[in-house]
Amino acid sequence: MLELEQVSKWFGLTQALDAVTLSVVPCQTTVLIGPSGCGKSTLLRIMIGLIDPDGGTVQFEGTTISPEIINELRHKMGYVIQEGGLFPHLTAQANITVMARQLGWPEDRMRDRLANLVTLTRFPSDGLDRFPAQLSGGQRQRVSLMRALMLDPDLLLLDEPLGALDPMIRTELQDDLQSIFRELGKTVVLVTHDLAEADFLGDTILLMNEGVIVQQGTIQQMLGAPADPFVRRFIEAQRRPISSTDPIQ
Repeated sequence: MLELEQVSKWFGLTQALDAVTLSVVPCQTTVLIGPSGCGKSTLLRIMIGLIDPDGGTVQFEGTTISPEIINELRHKMGYVIQEGGLFPHLTAQANITVMARQLGWPEDRMRDRLANLVTLTRFPSDGLDRFPAQLSGGQRQRVSLMRALMLDPDLLLLDEPLGALDPMIRTELQDDLQSIFRELGKTVVLVTHDLAEADFLGDTILLMNEGVIVQQGTIQQMLGAPADPFVRRFIEAQRRPISSTDPIQ
């Protein structure tokens, strides 16, 4: 589905990605995880063509991504950014159907697709006429997901979609995302900083640090045979329970 070969990216004097090579397997969920600033969100934005790499190539379904064709290719990609990125002046329904309307879909096709997505995401149908500010955080993320799925894309890219939610809503949405991924059989690339979320949703986990992929596989494989001391430190730091006597940072 996606092939990245020796992809590098610099922001000024800072190297965000250092010759990253990876293949994204179709019909599976690939999770990018790592500490803040490791390059995972930059890598996702390069996958969808929002930023260009300074070196290397990116292929989507065998086609090299370039500025000349990226708009056409994006119709086959769904993208959910951090905190949803909804248009505040549009209702939930208008947010979801904005691209379909721009592409000239007939009203009955949009209506049928919208009804399917509302059922799939368990979104309350009476919320479709509300504006984002009138929705809960979890509802806004469901709207963002429906917007990303509206055109029935081959690839779904999610950049920390649940990071701003409280723990109870986040757990509920994790369950729903897992169910949706399985039902649709989509190819998914998910960025998260949460190890438990990566383990729960991912078929393959790519652990990044300082612009490179340090190791990929399952959490169990990484713990059993860490490729680098950083791997064990990162996993154990997230798994370690916080003592009630620890000072608040």
